[in-house]
Amino acid sequence: MTDTVNTATEASAEEVVAGLTLEEKASLTSGADFWTTKSIDRAGIPSILLTDGPHGVRLQRAESDHLGIGDSVPATCFPPAVALGSSFDPELLERVGTALGEEAQAEGVGVLLGPGINIKRSPLCGRNFEYLSEDPIVSGVLGSALVRGLQSQGVGASLKHFAANNQEADRMRVSADIDERPLREIYLRGFQRVVEDEQPWTVMCSYNRLNGVYTSEDPWLLATVLRDEWGFEGLVVSDWGAVNTRVDALVAGLDLEMPASGGRTEAQLVAAVQDGSLEESVLDLGARRNVELVQKVVANAKADAAYDADAHHALAREVAAASIVLLKNEGGVLPLAPDASVAVIGELARTPRYQGAGSSQINPTRLDNALDEIRALAGADVPFAPGYASDASVSEELTAEAVAVASAASTVLLFLGVPAEQESEGFDRDDLELPAGQTELLDAVLAANASVVVVLSNGGVVRLSGFADRVPAILEGWLLGQAGGGAVADVLYGVVNPSARLTETVPVRLADSPAFLDFPGEHGHVRYGEGLFVGYRWYDARDLEVTYPFGHGLSYTSFAYSDAAATADDSGLTVRVTVTNTGDRDGAEVVQVYTSLAGSAVVRAPRELKGFAKVALAAGESREVAVHVRREDLAYWDTRVDRWVVEGGSYTVEVGASSRDIRSAATVEVEGDAVSAPLSMNSSIGELIAHPVAGPIVLAAFTGGDGGGAAGAIMGDPAMFKMMASFPVGRLASFPGMPVTMEQVEQLIAASNGQGA
Repeated sequence: MTDTVNTATEASAEEVVAGLTLEEKASLTSGADFWTTKSIDRAGIPSILLTDGPHGVRLQRAESDHLGIGDSVPATCFPPAVALGSSFDPELLERVGTALGEEAQAEGVGVLLGPGINIKRSPLCGRNFEYLSEDPIVSGVLGSALVRGLQSQGVGASLKHFAANNQEADRMRVSADIDERPLREIYLRGFQRVVEDEQPWTVMCSYNRLNGVYTSEDPWLLATVLRDEWGFEGLVVSDWGAVNTRVDALVAGLDLEMPASGGRTEAQLVAAVQDGSLEESVLDLGARRNVELVQKVVANAKADAAYDADAHHALAREVAAASIVLLKNEGGVLPLAPDASVAVIGELARTPRYQGAGSSQINPTRLDNALDEIRALAGADVPFAPGYASDASVSEELTAEAVAVASAASTVLLFLGVPAEQESEGFDRDDLELPAGQTELLDAVLAANASVVVVLSNGGVVRLSGFADRVPAILEGWLLGQAGGGAVADVLYGVVNPSARLTETVPVRLADSPAFLDFPGEHGHVRYGEGLFVGYRWYDARDLEVTYPFGHGLSYTSFAYSDAAATADDSGLTVRVTVTNTGDRDGAEVVQVYTSLAGSAVVRAPRELKGFAKVALAAGESREVAVHVRREDLAYWDTRVDRWVVEGGSYTVEVGASSRDIRSAATVEVEGDAVSAPLSMNSSIGELIAHPVAGPIVLAAFTGGDGGGAAGAIMGDPAMFKMMASFPVGRLASFPGMPVTMEQVEQLIAASNGQGA
């Protein structure tokens, strides 16, 4: 058998497939069971193991159910994507990816299912804890880092969920109906960056339909865009149970259906080839891609792979601390002195919620809690009161105990959060509220002690407008993985200076959010009516008040920006700014670069993030920070010509600490791409005048002669000309007094479109 396996893995995939029967080729395109692919012993093709990620290796033991965690092998539970995104640190995320790869290798896993980089369109999405940001540049840069680290260890990534899986409601059937520009610029842009930069071994299609077509059987998405435009070379795998019609999916470009179908769908493929409705070459292509994936996994497998669980736990703590966002710190209540008089209130401090519910649940190698870790750092006794039960319910006794504990301390550390049963894969949240019992507890504790530090645990944003102005400090702790308790203590006591930033906006009200009127849709369709205006783009364009803006986060030190400058070349922009740590502590700042273009020919947000850099500075240190903005990231999707176009003009480049905290700005001239939109008889007078070929001819015709008649009246009256600029030329040419005939217009349009006179 060894010789056979060597032959199968050393020969080209095409040669291997050529030696298979029709039935064997079909068998390769479907799983053997829940987690493994089919082997073909005769041909020496082994099965490979795929398992859930994305923030840990969730390897189920034999006969385990899909969603349970009790029978998963222990693995490091790193912070989920909601926290990782806030680190704004690609280098750190690459280290996480590397660690995930080491653990996957140790468990014999060939493909880890992640990362998830879907856009956080609505704060209600139940799976937002698995996604990185409301912004595609952040999602693309950080997603690339995770893939790069994972695949550096010879383990394949599975970039997911492709595409527009932005809600859990009716996720198996709902059609995400999205116009071309937002689809390209917001929902596909992050995927494009990861595919082009890192070539993930697999891409996972989503459950939903996209503009009426199931993504699993959408040739435009899986072939035209993913392969032809972006150059994807790997394998497309279904989300588990996402295949609607197997033959159509294979034709569209879906290579591997998971999990096993019990042979049913393989038989459909065989029958389709036999009756001539499916070209065998299409099946050959899908089989070949499966063999190529197997060959990659086998070639990179490490029989003696192992990992250091303690080192990975330490990394998980480092990453978690770098992901905690200090939202507010009035009066410098934080960091705490070791001998400070503090009390801890909240069951979440003792029984942490450290990950989301659903298919990404990890069985951690160990689990820290914040209460023990705070007591380990504090130099004085730290009393504790649960305040509420594990299900977030409260009682008079629990509240009274909490108030008594709060009254006796100088500062209260109050842990609040969303219960696990309210945030999970499979359903969306009903609101952005913390449990009513917890907010009542907060009111009671504040009445007893005004010095309250709120520490949050939540997978998606929660409404803070009810108390943000009444407490001196708030830590957004998200879901921090198995070492989150120690990370929270590190930040509270200043062992780590917080440096994380929000990758999603915290609104004042749910009703202010962009998708409020179009979420989750109805009758099998959800209309993305907000278009391009997702997240901060929406709030900034409408000048809406927010509780905390995109990019916001505080530090125990302070930073000053000066001398921003931008230069342009063929690769894009280079933005330079001097950043100074003006405080007395070492810290790290996230420098954010936004661009805008006044007078643009297309609708745009007031500013859009185009690049960022995290820079560590010692107290008093200054450094020039350079951020590169790729030229392609300046482009918009031109629906007239169906391609990316960089619009020329004077761009404003803003550098700041959030989308609403701009510290320095510059302008830079950018040369635009030449665009010649095709003209037709339905093109307007204004479009003809703007055209490089037709424009001079049309203007000469309208201004020639004595300027009389209807044409002269139009050109002589600015208001009339402005009104008539949108008039279709084919209709205007037939009006009496026009200086051109219909035949001349037809000839002009043909010449302008390069079709000759």
